[in-house]
Amino acid sequence: MVNEKKWSKMNTRDGFTLWFTGLSGSGKSAVADRVANRLEEEHGHLVERLDGDIVRQHLTKDLGFTKDDRDTNIERVSFVAKLLSRNGVSVLASFISPYIARRDKTRKMVTNFIEVHVHCPVSVCEERDVKGLYKMARKGEIDNFTGISDPYEEPENPEIKLNTHKETVDESVQNVMDYLEDNGYI
Repeated sequence: MVNEKKWSKMNTRDGFTLWFTGLSGSGKSAVADRVANRLEEEHGHLVERLDGDIVRQHLTKDLGFTKDDRDTNIERVSFVAKLLSRNGVSVLASFISPYIARRDKTRKMVTNFIEVHVHCPVSVCEERDVKGLYKMARKGEIDNFTGISDPYEEPENPEIKLNTHKETVDESVQNVMDYLEDNGYI
């Protein structure tokens, strides 16, 4: 039998989407994972994590890294985020999503879209690069690599800007949580 009180509470909470955008290695996933844990454990939110690496293994494995393919990737993920957030789920999406125009389209279609710019200089991202992607991109072994051979258009007015080269992960997480609390999401 369905717990009516719990069901009622779940259906009356508005969902939202935290859209973490930044270069590879900027810390998007690390921050989003911890924010997701806090939303679930401390605030009882239904949370879904959409992460670029995982989505590309399943939902968008047919796509490459051209501008058109990147836009299609983000368009598909935006649709998923829209479905989840309009149904009361707190969505944390971590994608490079390098193009302002595509992020603006996502903003218009997704319930309670909150852009989180995970800012980190390319030089620091390269130092953190455990997969060696930046080295390969610098050698010309990877085409269309954001920040090296493909542009990253920084958000002009994100709701939240994290400086992960200056902040610890915990400080960045707290900045996100403070925004959510200050704006009535938690």
